[in-house]
Amino acid sequence: MSEKTPFDEMTRLDGTIRDAYKAFEAWFSSEEPAHLRAKAREAEAFFRLTGITFNVYGQAEAAERLIPFDIVPRIIAAREWAKLSRGIEQRVSALNAFLHDIHHRQEIVRSGRLPREMIAKNDAYLSQMIGVDPPGGIYTHIVGIDLVRTGADQFYVLEDNARTPSGVSYMLENRETMLHMFPEIFAKNRVQRVSRYPERLHASLSACAPPACEGDPVVAVLTPGIHNSAYYEHSFLADQMGVELVEGHDLRVVNGRVAMRTTQGYKAIDVLYRRVDDDFLDPMNFRTDSYLGVPGIFDVYRAGGITIANAPGTGVADDKAIYSYMPEIVEFYTGEKPLLENVPTWRCSAPDSLAYVLDNLSELVVKEVHGSGGYGMLIGPTASKKELREFRRKLEARPGNYIAQPTLALSTAPIFTRAGLSPRHLDLRPFVLVSPNGIEITPGGLTRVALKKGSLVVNSSQGGGTKDTWVLEDD
Repeated sequence: MSEKTPFDEMTRLDGTIRDAYKAFEAWFSSEEPAHLRAKAREAEAFFRLTGITFNVYGQAEAAERLIPFDIVPRIIAAREWAKLSRGIEQRVSALNAFLHDIHHRQEIVRSGRLPREMIAKNDAYLSQMIGVDPPGGIYTHIVGIDLVRTGADQFYVLEDNARTPSGVSYMLENRETMLHMFPEIFAKNRVQRVSRYPERLHASLSACAPPACEGDPVVAVLTPGIHNSAYYEHSFLADQMGVELVEGHDLRVVNGRVAMRTTQGYKAIDVLYRRVDDDFLDPMNFRTDSYLGVPGIFDVYRAGGITIANAPGTGVADDKAIYSYMPEIVEFYTGEKPLLENVPTWRCSAPDSLAYVLDNLSELVVKEVHGSGGYGMLIGPTASKKELREFRRKLEARPGNYIAQPTLALSTAPIFTRAGLSPRHLDLRPFVLVSPNGIEITPGGLTRVALKKGSLVVNSSQGGGTKDTWVLEDD
């Protein structure tokens, strides 16, 4: 498959429609373009009315944006999803085992599979978590695995999101919007449901209640506040689960428990789904200048008085240098070869790798090891000479801060434009719930799509949009 002809998920090279899209394509072809354009405007109005926005850091003049939504669904066959699910479950299981190990005996380091410095010198590694056993043995309660496709049966994991994965609210609202606007399509396509996610999230979190819990677990969502880029999602999920949305100033430690302020006084929380980064979680144990967290919460956590989801220290699993060792990590903890492949990765901390990356900068994608949201990255083939020069200086100054990967020919799927259907590159973030009861993968996930023709950048902060993701009930 050449880079000029990326794999198209809807249309074969000979122009015929793939089986998963046949029912949709027949419906689409029967619709009047003017009617579809009106529906696209209606979807935008719905998102605006509902308040489905995200914040863009560093752009005060346009700090809050409406996330673009495309009315053409991304459709995945049942057989394809079954294969993906097995690989995702294997990877998430390995990630959880890895996080336990590196905070206990570090067997993977002792075995020589992972260099000690990858942990000891990792900014995301919390030494305070050494020896701590989270309730139920779960570190990664909610995980988002970013996948890209390059062929009919070729999927790659682009990165792991084990810290505070976002985007699930868009997955749910995208489906709700499509059901509202095009109910007739769902009568022609047997699409697996995603609407039970909030219910399943609440059940999964409740199953991870700490030893101090008495009776039905009390769950709450901790948000940094309205200025956070994902605040809409925090409030959405709290509302959908029927639990309280709290900020740090709403909480305090009372009698060895973390309690939230209510009209009847302070009420103990058993499980806190936190959307606050580790550094800001507890000013007594981490950043002393933080006003977002709760003084003493980490001490309560270590004593078994509260479950924090995801567990402190899970950010080390998001590290893109650690990502490069994931094939070894999966095999070490599961005894199996990875079912999902990694993208080949050069760690710029290694002199030979750095030399190769500098020599081939215009052909590679370079990312910060702790970067997210498309920030701080370089896409060599589309970068200007000035951008290449500036990034070269960054690499030479702090090589350990970067990894590099080849530019993949990401698959395409159609978006709706004024000219009709037009292919665009996309990725997929399935959402995974982990509890002592097992691993549950929501059928579908968040499809992010590059709205600009030829662009490989799908992040909403960089101009990308989203689609409803359908997993069919059967092939």
